[in-house]
Amino acid sequence: MITTKNDLSLAVSTFRQLHESGCFVLPNPWDKGSARCLQHLGFKALATTSAGVAFSQGLPDTVTALSRDSVLSHISEIVSTTHLPVSADYQNGYAHEPESVAANVTLCIATGAAGLSIEDATGDESAPLYERNLAIERIKAARAAIDATGSGIVLTARCEAWLVGDPDPFRTAIDRLVAYAAAGADCLFAPGVRDENEIAAIVRAVAPKPVNVIMASAVPGLSVSRLAELGVRRISVGSALSRIAWSAFLRAAKSIAETGSFDCFSDAASFSELNEIFSTDNKKQEGNL
Repeated sequence: MITTKNDLSLAVSTFRQLHESGCFVLPNPWDKGSARCLQHLGFKALATTSAGVAFSQGLPDTVTALSRDSVLSHISEIVSTTHLPVSADYQNGYAHEPESVAANVTLCIATGAAGLSIEDATGDESAPLYERNLAIERIKAARAAIDATGSGIVLTARCEAWLVGDPDPFRTAIDRLVAYAAAGADCLFAPGVRDENEIAAIVRAVAPKPVNVIMASAVPGLSVSRLAELGVRRISVGSALSRIAWSAFLRAAKSIAETGSFDCFSDAASFSELNEIFSTDNKKQEGNL
């Protein structure tokens, strides 16, 4: 639970160390319970998921679905419920111009997040990526805001070329990620890349800075060990865990509606298992206060 500057400093230091060598999984909770459960299972750090929290609010996954203030409140909630470092999915910084991105990054730092990501998707289908120079200036502005606070939190720059249907996403991503690294990003991220050769090429292009790969779906051959072999330092899962939960919910609810049977509940987690996880974890949290 991040409650003081010393707590944040320790979380940032821990988070930075995780990026220095090896490869770690950064799972994405969407509420306090899922955050506590992931902590209980032994993960070393967490990241928020804009899609996961949007779905939990009955909203679609779009850049504009959630307001900046609601996102800041959610990040604070996740940070307050775990002693693990938390990286914030901060979408496009909830602003277009670099000056406004910087101001919003400062607000995010105040939540106690140990890291945050800024993406270059505009949310506008007619111009889905920010113009290259503007995108770079936005990362520079985020870097300057972090430096001004002295927090040292980890800045991840995302190129959304694959997700917005860029005609040559690999070329666009390589070009932009190298530029974002030079602009001050600590970690580089191109969600949607799946080809092993392209992943390895991105790792080489921005080295020695670490690369995040998102595994939001199953890809044959891509495991933690294989991604580590390719030089990936960080693996996130985006909304996948929340979508797994929604899948089970939808399957069960549809079964009840269509068959009138409650047999689907045979796979439900038991009260005792969940009570044990949350009771044990709450006691540990109280011990850390």
